[in-house]
Amino acid sequence: MENSLYITLSRQEVLRRQLDVVSNNIANMNTTGFKSQRMLFLEYLERPDPQGERMSFVQDFGLQRNIDAGPLTVTNNELDLALRGEGYFAVETLTGTRYTRGGAFQLNNSREIVDHSGLPVLDTANQRITVPADATEIHIAGDGTVSTEAGALGRLKVVSFADQQRMMELGGGLYEANQEEIAVEQPQITQGAIEGSNVQSVVEMTQMIDVLRTYQSVQRMIDSEHERIRGAITKLGRVQ
Repeated sequence: MENSLYITLSRQEVLRRQLDVVSNNIANMNTTGFKSQRMLFLEYLERPDPQGERMSFVQDFGLQRNIDAGPLTVTNNELDLALRGEGYFAVETLTGTRYTRGGAFQLNNSREIVDHSGLPVLDTANQRITVPADATEIHIAGDGTVSTEAGALGRLKVVSFADQQRMMELGGGLYEANQEEIAVEQPQITQGAIEGSNVQSVVEMTQMIDVLRTYQSVQRMIDSEHERIRGAITKLGRVQ
């Protein structure tokens, strides 16, 4: 296969993966606390043989997460919490602690504070927070302290990490972080509100159209190169 076809095919493969990323962003436009992502590209140079010219391929080498805060939506639900600024809530899973910006919490049958998937939310002592059955109201202060009319129940665990780009997205608004937790000493929590997705629909739709057009343009280049090679082979065959 001609070098030009290898190069254009490498571009198409990257565009296909870029379209997957854009599609995932659009699918999560209404996911609480979701952070949009962008692909990072790198020129990959290869010299097929010591005397040959270098071939310049297109290579994607990672994703960059936009960690800017999403818009605040007021719900007046006392268990809806929005984190403003840095930090993640910690939740308990069967495979260990995971992290989320999605603060649409609720009470389970045991009156434990859980996230939308039923995962218990942890306090600073890595314990679940249980609300007494006779509590008539729940107050959550800006620093994460949970209390009722009977007194304080605990303080929500809010942590950050040295490199948030290395956090692995697990789906459902959860992240895994193979890094040491950094406690956020003064979190900014708003009760009765949730943080929306920071996906900008117009930007993502524009990006999707641009990717599709570029893919079609590259395909035309491949078709043109294919016709050139086929024409050359046909002419050479007639000469013989």
